Amino acid sequence: MAHIVDLIKYEGDNTTFIWKHPSEDFNTMTQLVVHENQEAVFVMNGQLLDLFGPGRYTLETENIPLLGRVINKVTGGVSPFHCEVYFINKTEQMAIKWGTDSKVQFMEPTYHFPIEIGACGEMSLRADNSRKLLIKLVGTESVLGQEHLTKYFRAFLMTRIKTYLAQTIREQAINIFEMDEHLNQLSEALQVQLQPEFREYGVELERFFVTTIVRPEGDAVYERFKTLYFRQYADVAEAKLNQQLDIIKQQTEAQKIVIESQALAQKRIQEGYTYAQERSFDVAGMAASNESVGQFTNMGIGLGTMTGVGSAVGGMLNSAMSVQEIGNLENHVSQNVASEQKCPSCGSKIPAGFKFCPECGEKLQAAPVRCPKCGTEASGFKFCPECGEKL
Repeated sequence: MAHIVDLIKYEGDNTTFIWKHPSEDFNTMTQLVVHENQEAVFVMNGQLLDLFGPGRYTLETENIPLLGRVINKVTGGVSPFHCEVYFINKTEQMAIKWGTDSKVQFMEPTYHFPIEIGACGEMSLRADNSRKLLIKLVGTESVLGQEHLTKYFRAFLMTRIKTYLAQTIREQAINIFEMDEHLNQLSEALQVQLQPEFREYGVELERFFVTTIVRPEGDAVYERFKTLYFRQYADVAEAKLNQQLDIIKQQTEAQKIVIESQALAQKRIQEGYTYAQERSFDVAGMAASNESVGQFTNMGIGLGTMTGVGSAVGGMLNSAMSVQEIGNLENHVSQNVASEQKCPSCGSKIPAGFKFCPECGEKLQAAPVRCPKCGTEASGFKFCPECGEKL
């Protein structure tokens, strides 16, 4: 006589989707315990009678209406019956491996050359519709674990993944050399496309990850395009580097000019002269370099006098002289140097204003008087008839 079980429950591991209780003989007072994330299904003669969610149940004909039709009630309220009890684990089961069993062939969307790649990753599955899962996959088996489930799905999974992977790469124009940047994008697209396939069997594809794309390293065509791809980025990087070096060079030159200017200003401060005084030294230098500078010595205008001229010019510059005034001053100096005459008797060069030659005593013709400001001849006048300058 078969042993009649009084308690039905399942406390197996979390890698099992469906587990069939080994006993098939029960009575109407049997206790059924269903844990969280489980469902229990009663099956008799291949017919699914009732489905129980989490909780504790006493099996009575009132709780199992369909069962009351196939068993006979005996005296004492105890009615033994024969049926099968399946526990469905509805916990999300993660880290289920998948991988293509052959290369995926397609036309690379960017460079348009034929290529073969492999792919692998992980997925998470959850039993969603217990009735569908029992009817379509379990049959007469007592256990359905991860390995068996993925084995059932392997054929259609490989076909669908390879097809959807090639379609997604083409439709989204994903460059073969940029696959790693788009793994999340590929994963989401494939999950959406594969979910209806799993739902037909009562299974929910909770997560799907493409973790690795296997490229045809060593293939001549692939390597050639790979070189071209990375070369273009190397050229861009080199151009950017040269541009940055040019900017740094320009900044360095600008900094050098600033430093030199600051050093020159510091030198002036230490030596006790200003920029305007330095310009006055330049004016005096120009006068001293004139070919007639020797006449200044003959006139008794020595280095001390020239220094005085420089000081005067410096004073005027410090008094905010205009550029025009500085030009007039230079003209005045040049005109005085150029206003010399030759003795008609001995040919000696004589500064303007001498009435007799200091060499031979010959009487000289008076040189015309010119305005020191505009250069107009103004002999016999006290003011320049052209500009009004006092003579």
